[in-house]
Amino acid sequence: MGFYIVQFLTGLSDASALFLVACGLSLIFGVTRIVNFAHGSFYMVGAYAAYAIISYLPQSPFLFWVGVLGAALVVGVFGVLVETLLLRRLYHAPELFLLVATFGIVLILQDLTRWLFGAEDLLGHRAPGLAGSVNIMGSLIPQYDLALIIIAPFILGVIWLLLYRTRWGVLVRAATEDREMAGALGVNQATLYSTVFFLGSFLAGLGGAIQLPKGGADLLMDMNIIAAAFVVVVVGGMGSIAGAYLAAVIIGELSSFGILVFPQSTLVMMFLVMAVVLVVRPYGLYGNAEVHEHGFEAVSVSLLQPASKKLRCLGLILLIGVACMPLFAGAFQLVLITEIAIFSLAGMSLYFMMSPGGMLSFGHAAFFGGGAYAAALMVHYLQTPMELAICFAPLLTGLLALIIGWFCVRLSGVYLAMLTLAFAQICWSIVFQWGGFTGGDDGILSIWPSEWASNKVVFYYLTMIICIGGILSLRYLIFTPFGYAMRACRDSALRAESIGINIRNHQWFAFAIAGGFAGLAGGIYVFSKGSVFPDEMAIPRSFDFLLMVLLGGVDTIFGPIVGSAAFIWLHDKISRIDFWQFILGSIFIVLVVAFPQGIVGYFNRRFGRYFVDQT
Repeated sequence: MGFYIVQFLTGLSDASALFLVACGLSLIFGVTRIVNFAHGSFYMVGAYAAYAIISYLPQSPFLFWVGVLGAALVVGVFGVLVETLLLRRLYHAPELFLLVATFGIVLILQDLTRWLFGAEDLLGHRAPGLAGSVNIMGSLIPQYDLALIIIAPFILGVIWLLLYRTRWGVLVRAATEDREMAGALGVNQATLYSTVFFLGSFLAGLGGAIQLPKGGADLLMDMNIIAAAFVVVVVGGMGSIAGAYLAAVIIGELSSFGILVFPQSTLVMMFLVMAVVLVVRPYGLYGNAEVHEHGFEAVSVSLLQPASKKLRCLGLILLIGVACMPLFAGAFQLVLITEIAIFSLAGMSLYFMMSPGGMLSFGHAAFFGGGAYAAALMVHYLQTPMELAICFAPLLTGLLALIIGWFCVRLSGVYLAMLTLAFAQICWSIVFQWGGFTGGDDGILSIWPSEWASNKVVFYYLTMIICIGGILSLRYLIFTPFGYAMRACRDSALRAESIGINIRNHQWFAFAIAGGFAGLAGGIYVFSKGSVFPDEMAIPRSFDFLLMVLLGGVDTIFGPIVGSAAFIWLHDKISRIDFWQFILGSIFIVLVVAFPQGIVGYFNRRFGRYFVDQT
């Protein structure tokens, strides 16, 4: 019995740091609508800052907690600087576009932290006065774990008092419900955003600092915590602090006991929980429809128009340039352009469901990687020819998208995005852990093109035909009656439904089409690389696709292509340089500030009049 009590208390302890990070994330998103991907980096900075401060101070219980609070304050101030100097300049941009800026901050902080503290993991200092253990019916639990169990409810109580017993809390809750109305009533939004960002960043830094004696500090902390924090926020309900605490406890306990029953489940347990909760309660445990309806929008509503004659001529010139590329490009350049074409098709498939469809996905890599694995498994086990494998890959991923989409289209906004993330992570865990069939972390190797396509030039033309054909097919669908109905569902669901459009069926079909074309890109990708690994289905790959679309711009059809080309080209050129993440993150931030509507969106606004046919 003592063993199970200790496991239960360990789950509560693990939930403490997770709650602090999720609480800060929920506050920031609720008021500013920023999908703050850098929140995990604030957590990491809090751990490293606590390590530096505590190492400098004399060892004593009082000074240890002074160091923890000092680290949290450092992160809080840093969060305010990020908000005032960078994010405040971008509030006029589409809300989701700020994700690119926060991702740039992630890359910058990764390299800065590596430069300051080195690449080695740091062992955290033990808390003076709490270094021992408590015996519970024959089982030991660290005293520090018991302290963390007390700290989280205490912080929850303080946040509750701030939100419900102060004027500032009234303003925060008002902005969470409807920030435009709060601004119209005279609320100083700039000051409110800065204070909320300070508190949210402070809580993230505090979470990183208090876990230092348990887990130390390492450079993977940011990516490991951010997905879990988003899960907690969504499961608890956007804007609900009590819901975030309950969700953190549920996930902490399931992880604590799940490792005893089914150790492999720890990789995917929280995503299974989120999927079940969102299917049963679409707004989370304590969320409500009002917060969602006035909150997050996937993309800005844009008017897409068929290409003018001038644009068609420009497109024809580009196609001719692509066809002539092997005449003056080297082997490496052909490989790079081939990769750009593949990722352009994958990005276009995500754009298809994001901009015309109005559905945001954080898990699009499930279909890209699914197509790659479908083709690789058929070749590996059935000796399927390349031609058939490429044909079956989009069919199988389209079927997978039909199954996943049936659940996802019942939601919208960030809830839909997080449910796609949950299903993608479930697919990734299957591929990663089913080593006997998929190869696990070792992947599947020696998946090469057919003999007739083994020549790099021939394979280049094959890839161009498939990818350009796929992109043009998606473009054609946007301007069909189905495409116009899909955009009507995005612009006004109530009006679309009133004229007889079945919104769910249209979105479901669009979801499946996007998944199928992403699978087509994955199918050709595996033959271009000769192998496939679970990373192609992981969370970072999904965010790569999202960044490509946002960099190019979601207001124009050509945006995903330009964004994919810019992303792949920059990554290839800069990844060979020391501190390449710092450089790439800085470039992302500069692009966001210079082109707040995306690269193509900017040039379309600046020079688009020259390509409009005057009648």
